[in-house]
Amino acid sequence: MPKGQPTLIPDDGLTTNQRRNRPLLIVNTGDGKGKTTAAFGVAMRSWNQGWNIGVFQFVKSAKWRIGEQSVLETLAKLHDETGVGGPIEWHKMGSGWSWSRKEGTGEDHERDAQEGWAEIKRRIAAETHDLLVLDEFTYPINWGWIDIDDVVETFTHRPGRQHIIVTGRRADPKLIEIANLVTEMTHVKHPMDVGQKGQRGIEW
Repeated sequence: MPKGQPTLIPDDGLTTNQRRNRPLLIVNTGDGKGKTTAAFGVAMRSWNQGWNIGVFQFVKSAKWRIGEQSVLETLAKLHDETGVGGPIEWHKMGSGWSWSRKEGTGEDHERDAQEGWAEIKRRIAAETHDLLVLDEFTYPINWGWIDIDDVVETFTHRPGRQHIIVTGRRADPKLIEIANLVTEMTHVKHPMDVGQKGQRGIEW
């Protein structure tokens, strides 16, 4: 893609602008580092365009506050106070979802994942967000907690212009098949390979 130009111009009857503005399903997968980081980089770009952003974190503990969360919540506050950028919601599945007042337990992860997916489906149907980031969403799919066929149906027939980013290892082949953009992060070298733990400013 030299100078950002596509290598193929399809004969689909669409104008360049129509083709450019089609909503994307993006999958960041693979064993390498950077899947979530890349997703939140896009979220920051989207915020700058004034988009409504919804972040849904599966698997990660609700007590673990990653650096990107602090940045995006600061941007959300800036939007609320000044109108700059777009609104951002951040929800975690840990001990129950952050929108739920009931406290979950360690045995409730499957139920919580299903509750989160049901809420995401409602928001997709309502066209609540311009961009949805479903972080580590591949894992509850792989564990059988969320039905991949339901995911494919929901994503494929989503209304309007909603972009979706899914992150996580071992993305289901059915998800990869319907995605518009798939990046596989390949593990070549990592400091942990030689016993160096994650560090402030790099991992969080």
